[in-house]
Amino acid sequence: MALALNREELSQYLTEVFPQVREDFAIDDLTEDTITMRLLTAERHLRPGGTISGPSMFALADVCVYAMVLARLGRQALAVTTSCSMDFMRKPEGNTQMIAQCRLLKLGRSLAVGDILMFSEGSDKPVARASMTYSIPPQGSAAAQFG
Repeated sequence: MALALNREELSQYLTEVFPQVREDFAIDDLTEDTITMRLLTAERHLRPGGTISGPSMFALADVCVYAMVLARLGRQALAVTTSCSMDFMRKPEGNTQMIAQCRLLKLGRSLAVGDILMFSEGSDKPVARASMTYSIPPQGSAAAQFG
C-alpha cells in the first residue's frame, strides 16, 4: 500500500491537529511500513536523576504509530490508541534525544498494530520497546472525516 501522506505532508498535518506538541517530535524517515521519529528532549521530558521520563517515552511510541497510520490512510485525526504494552530495558540518557523506530505490523479496516524500539541517540542498545494498537474510525463516518 502506498503512502497517502509523505514526510512533509505528515509533519504539517501533525502540526495542524496537535499544535501543542509541535516542539516535541520530529520525523526523521518514512517508508510504506516504517517511520523513524525523535523526541526533541527538553527539560520538561526529564525526571529527577536526569533521565527521560516514562510518560515522554510513551508519548513518542504513541505518536509513532499514530503518524504511521496517518501516513498510510491520510487525514484521519480521530484514530485512537486502544492498547499499549511497554518494556523499559535500560536507563535512557537525559542529555540526548530519544530515537524511535516504528514498524507497522498490520493495517486493517478497523485496527492497526505497530512495534516500536526506542534508543538514546548515538546508542544501538534499545532503552524501551512498545507494542501499540490503534482503532481506526469506519470510512465514511463523521469521525473519519475530521481534518
